Amino acid sequence: MSEAFHEPRLALNRIYTKTGDKGETGLVGGQRVPKDAQRIAVFGTVDELNSFVGLVRISASDNKLNELEAICERIQHELFNLGSVLATLPEDLHPNQPRVNQETITQLERDIDQYNSALPPLRSFVLPGGSRLCAELHVCRTICRRAERELVTLSHQEEVPRDALLYLNRLSDAFFVWSRWVNQALGLPEALWQPNKGAR
Repeated sequence: MSEAFHEPRLALNRIYTKTGDKGETGLVGGQRVPKDAQRIAVFGTVDELNSFVGLVRISASDNKLNELEAICERIQHELFNLGSVLATLPEDLHPNQPRVNQETITQLERDIDQYNSALPPLRSFVLPGGSRLCAELHVCRTICRRAERELVTLSHQEEVPRDALLYLNRLSDAFFVWSRWVNQALGLPEALWQPNKGAR
């Protein structure tokens, strides 16, 4: 019978520890690795994404889009779970450590289908814009794609959870759908790519 996974007990009284002054940082299992290691790059990008999702949450709340705000809160918790797993070597993972899994991915797919069903078919590529919230969601989409690429790179070097790759792939699709949906919800037109509008 596996031991239960306990909530983290943190006491962040000191923000700087000087343990990283030589360009190394610690994984959950205690291993010291260079700060530019691929594993660090991946969960650093996941952390960056989480910060921007926080910005989307505020914008969604400001625009009274409470459903989207609630979804973004869920996503933030999922991204923290993902970052925790990525900061842990496979042999050190606790059996009950929270992580993204098939159920998490299935919920994202339901979200994508639900919000996409209300949108008109696309006849052109979409430009980030129309509203600030739409542009913020596109920022999340592109950071998520970068995290996915970095995780693929890590997968060529070390074992990575397959569900983590699937989750990031679906999440970037979800950000795209939500970026379109918010403009519709706010009564704003989509900004579509017009190739001949570029300088010639």
